[in-house]
Amino acid sequence: MLELPRITKRSLSSAVLISAIAAGAVLCALVAWPFLAAIVWSLTLAVLFGPLNEAIRRRVRSPGLAAAATVTLTAGIAVVPTILVIGTLLTEAVRSAAVIGPMLEKENLKEALSAHAWIAQALQWIEDRINLREVMQGLTTTFTNWSGSIVRASFTGVLNLLLTFFFLFYLLRDRETIKNAVRLRSPLSDAEFSRVAERVTNTIFATVIGTLSVAALQGSLGGVMFWWLGLPAPVFWGVLMAILAIVPFLGAFVIWAPTAAFLALTGSYQSAVVLAVWGTVVIGLVDNVIYPMLVGNKLGMHTMLSFIAVVGGLFALGTTGIVLGPLLVTITLTLVDIWRARSAEAADAA
Repeated sequence: MLELPRITKRSLSSAVLISAIAAGAVLCALVAWPFLAAIVWSLTLAVLFGPLNEAIRRRVRSPGLAAAATVTLTAGIAVVPTILVIGTLLTEAVRSAAVIGPMLEKENLKEALSAHAWIAQALQWIEDRINLREVMQGLTTTFTNWSGSIVRASFTGVLNLLLTFFFLFYLLRDRETIKNAVRLRSPLSDAEFSRVAERVTNTIFATVIGTLSVAALQGSLGGVMFWWLGLPAPVFWGVLMAILAIVPFLGAFVIWAPTAAFLALTGSYQSAVVLAVWGTVVIGLVDNVIYPMLVGNKLGMHTMLSFIAVVGGLFALGTTGIVLGPLLVTITLTLVDIWRARSAEAADAA
């Protein structure tokens, strides 16, 4: 007769303890969920500006003062340029609306497209079946309804920004204490923990610095070409291309490709060809050559996997997913490698 293993008091206690830890971890995750964005961005800034904090700490000899100085500098580096960019975008948007608006008026658009019979017929077919005035009124109503959501999102963004710098101060001041606490409560050895920490640091640097650098380069190249071709608001469109270049499934081509098509339809064939070639060859070269060098190689992941990590994280977690998606994939792959190494060592020992 098969004898069942005896359930000792210690094994029962261990099972209860593991269950309590699992339940506590789930509850702690639910409690921390509203602060996810602030935690992710504060951790990202702590990694990026950690060397600066260490340099300041060696001079002032006070962890608190060093952390406060680093937070102040970080706010100046991250927030002030963002405010300037937003102001520039608004100014350029108003200026471009004054220039582009008349170009898109009904009569001017028809006159520009009169040389293309098939496009004129298609435009007339659309006008016969769609009331453009009602469509514009509906869009206006929609934008009005969105205004309240935009205000709420702005308030939430400001609150998350304040929380980010609040958390950043303690992550910088108590960096070693927090790191040692996580290491002691981790099931990993010191070498394994250092390996995971190194991969996390590399992932954050690659995702943030690499992505922003490539996006800024693409936006600058696109803006310069818009300026050289004499197109309206080159700064506005350049910044917009840089912002879109951050999102992998969009990219700068969302701006320059329709612009090249519009130039061709209005008879500016030379400018259209120049813009199309510049966007495909030069801007595309940045995306297909420089991006894998700065981001893909640093992440240590295949291009397809890094794409899934960024885009999937973006859809699942919002803007924090741009960093958290690759971070989760990197940590998971590193833990799998550690488990395989342990299994190989156990097999060799056996």
